[in-house]
Amino acid sequence: MSKLSEPLKAFINAAHARPNTTPAPRHIASVYEKIAKDAGSKKVGMPVWLTVSTAATMTMNSPQSLLELYGLATSPNYNKGHDNKVWTAELMREVGLKCIGLNGVPRTINSLGAFYNGLPQDVQSELQKRKTRRNLTHQTLPTTLTRGNALWESIYHPFSQKLTSKLAQSHPDLPVFIIEAEYGALFSDPPNPNPNVPNIGRVLMSLLAVSVLRAQTGVGPQVVSHMFGLRKAFEDGTAAAEESVEGGEWLAGDEGGMWVLGVVDGIVGAIGEGRGTSFAPGERAKL
Repeated sequence: MSKLSEPLKAFINAAHARPNTTPAPRHIASVYEKIAKDAGSKKVGMPVWLTVSTAATMTMNSPQSLLELYGLATSPNYNKGHDNKVWTAELMREVGLKCIGLNGVPRTINSLGAFYNGLPQDVQSELQKRKTRRNLTHQTLPTTLTRGNALWESIYHPFSQKLTSKLAQSHPDLPVFIIEAEYGALFSDPPNPNPNVPNIGRVLMSLLAVSVLRAQTGVGPQVVSHMFGLRKAFEDGTAAAEESVEGGEWLAGDEGGMWVLGVVDGIVGAIGEGRGTSFAPGERAKL
């Protein structure tokens, strides 16, 4: 196999290209702790603030910060309802997996890989036992497509068909891929026979999307769409059909929505150290 020249390798890793993951700032643990305490005062549950914080941190491409967040979430003060280090790791990496549909594959590969390597050995051993549940087969394909269309309809109704047609104008396969591969195979939760493996669910999925897109910058219309999508979860009954999300209905309102955006902005400001996100639209943003 041919080799890359040293000048080419050096240029790939040039500082201005920001080729590496983002280091955790020294004070990031205190940032997460402030979020957790504030969430508690507003009766917002741990799964919510952990999902929002994980999604924003994944977008900031900072696996070291993810481990700081995991350490806080598994501490006695904040893991009272789910006293399980494996459960917390499962939730965080499920959030990370779903971030593929919003951030792209490379960030999730790098962040989840480094996150796993930094977990305690006993947690790693338990995670290795988990089987895949997203294989597409003749048996699973129909239900996957059904889930994708149902989630799409829940989030975008009554404009779902209009949006599908608009996306198809850009490329005929664009709505097909989004609805079938992302909303069906990724964003919606497949059947889960293991009660120790958390589902993200409809409400947390909308909060995840809002958090990622806010952290990215440059995609305001999509933030608006998923803010409305969160509200629709409580209007169409999908929120009531799943395990209750503590603080979810408040977060779907104006005050709660402002709180979520503020949480994300705080994480972006801390990890980005004033430079904003490493996504190009916000690279020079001042927070």
